[in-house]
Parts: sequence; structure tokens; C-alpha cells
Amino acid sequence: MKRALLLLLLLAPQSAFAGAWTMPRGKMQIIASTTWSAAKSSFDSSGSASVPAQFEKSLTSIDLEYGWNDWLTLIADPEYAYARTLRISGRVETDHDWAESGGVRIRLAHSFGVLSAEFTAKSAGAYAMDVARDGAAGRQLETRLLYGTNFNLFGKRGYIDLECGYRWIAGPRADEIPVDVTVGYRANWRTWLMFQSFNIIAMDNARPPYEYYRQHKLEFSTVTWLSRTVSIQSSAFISPAGQNSLAEQGGSVAVWLRF
Repeated sequence: MKRALLLLLLLAPQSAFAGAWTMPRGKMQIIASTTWSAAKSSFDSSGSASVPAQFEKSLTSIDLEYGWNDWLTLIADPEYAYARTLRISGRVETDHDWAESGGVRIRLAHSFGVLSAEFTAKSAGAYAMDVARDGAAGRQLETRLLYGTNFNLFGKRGYIDLECGYRWIAGPRADEIPVDVTVGYRANWRTWLMFQSFNIIAMDNARPPYEYYRQHKLEFSTVTWLSRTVSIQSSAFISPAGQNSLAEQGGSVAVWLRF
């Protein structure tokens, strides 16, 4: 999912990239992923998952990052989403569209971990379907502050990545505050474990047919390195809480390449 599904980290056996980390100069990573999810209920305005829903979605994306230099990383992320919804009337509706996004990540400091700022822009497309079953939303601009640091536990390496931003969205949908937390831990020489929390909190500027909402997702992933340049990620996620949003659950598979 992205980030976002909105948001994936690339961890080579010897170092960490993405998240708050910038790519080394002249290096590139490509992450091609497919995510499937479904929801049989929605959270109501009081946070109870009591509203019946029948919703399915698939999302295919390609995340590209290139190190222009050691402190500046260029980002591109085309994606395609497809959703299928069964309305109360019994009519099945589908929604699908492309979306493109791009931007930069700038490393601000790295003497106490890594502190970075990220600026991205995204075209309109069917990428808001994890929040509302109404499909497409407007163009968006996002600024994000990221902090990452490494740690050792039981003689093995790990890392923590914290991110918080503000997302301006054109049209009737509310602006958003994304808050993401990732903890990674090296289980063995070729496998990393990732525990992630993805959160979206809407502002109070929504206009009909949209309303205030919040969404929370928990994801667990394993990343297995097949070589120094190729790895496979497998993930599963749930939405344990929310408000006026879908109670989604699903999984994803991704191939990571680094050059």
C-alpha cells in the first residue's frame, strides 16, 4: 500500500534508505508493488465499525527514487487503482484511474539520526478510495517532516522512522494530516521485519459529499533479500479503528530493485 498507502522503506543488508534517509548520489531504487484490500463494514461517525459495506480494491504502483546527490533524492510514483463497490440498491459500481506524483526529499541533518523534509505533488486520480467509496479526489500538494534513527537490540540491528505532514487537497475533500510510524528489525542476515502504523486525520474544511474522517492502519511485513539488488516484500494489514472510513484489510507483494 502507499503511502499510502500512502510510504515503503528500502533496507539493504548493510544500510537503510528511504523513509527519512536519502539515496546515495547516483543510486536508484525501484519498488513495484500490488496491493489487494476489501472491506465488509465502515466506521461510523462515532468510530464503530457497524455500517455494512462491500468494497474491493487493487492498487498497482511503481515507486522510483534517485539520489541526485547525497542530500537530495528525486521521487516519482505512478499508480493505478481499481475499486468495486456494491451499493445498498444492489447496483455494482466500479472506479478506476491513474495517478502520478513526484517530488523531492531533502536531508536537513544527520548528526543525531536523519532529519529530512519531503515535498510532493500528486495528480487527481482514484487514490482516495481507501477513505471514501466515492472514488477520485482533487490534486494534492504535501509537505512532510521525517526522522529516522538506527538501534541495536539483542545484538541485531533495527531502525525507527517517524513521519508527519500536511496534505492540501483541491476540491471538496478535506485536507489531511498523515502520521506514519515504522519500526524495522533484522531477523537474520537476509530477512527484515517491519511493523508500520499509517494514520490519516482529516481537517475540518470538507464540503459535501465528503465529511470529516480519520483512518488508522497497522501493517506487518517481511522483506527477504535474494541478492544485493533484489528483494521481495510480503505484507498484511488491517484497519483497527477509524471514523467515517472503511474498515479495510488486505495484503501486498512488492519487488525491490536497487542499482
